Amino acid sequence: MTTSPTEAEMLAALAREQGVSEDAVKTVLDALRRGGGAMAQFSHAEFGGMSQWSSGMTMVGDMFNDSLRAKLGAIAGQLSSYLHDHPAELHRDDSSVSYRSAGTAQTDAWWPGEFGNPSSVGAQNNMRYAVFPQRRRLIIDDHGQVKSYDTGDHQISGVAQAQSTDSTLTFVSQHGVVRVSELSRADTT
Repeated sequence: MTTSPTEAEMLAALAREQGVSEDAVKTVLDALRRGGGAMAQFSHAEFGGMSQWSSGMTMVGDMFNDSLRAKLGAIAGQLSSYLHDHPAELHRDDSSVSYRSAGTAQTDAWWPGEFGNPSSVGAQNNMRYAVFPQRRRLIIDDHGQVKSYDTGDHQISGVAQAQSTDSTLTFVSQHGVVRVSELSRADTT
């Protein structure tokens, strides 16, 4: 994708302002595009690895680094506003860049290849998930057992994993909190 001069200037200015590389800012922008402009999940070394952002919630890989969390919050907040104000920019596609999940190439993806790139991925402990809105699917790998769920009309925009012995996942959609147990299994892709 050729970045427009306005966007390139914005990325460079944000990078200078927050003291990170332009690549780090571009990674956040790409993740926000995958997350519909409202959320981002990505992995970048300058944010301590796996990181997440949505309005009101910022998590960085270096979880006790408040300064780093503030940087990500400022960058993602400004980029989210930019995408909101420029809706045509939200759906730009960079087919020359393969999506990376937690630092692994698309060819090493753990989800079925026919799903393509997820809008959102995450992992914690021995559980990981990938969301595919165009296919209406949520794929969960729970301790090596991969299961597919039909998301129906839910537009998943957030995730939370309870810190309990059963490590349950809940998601947020336009209908509120969605528990995986409320979704139908989709054994076929």
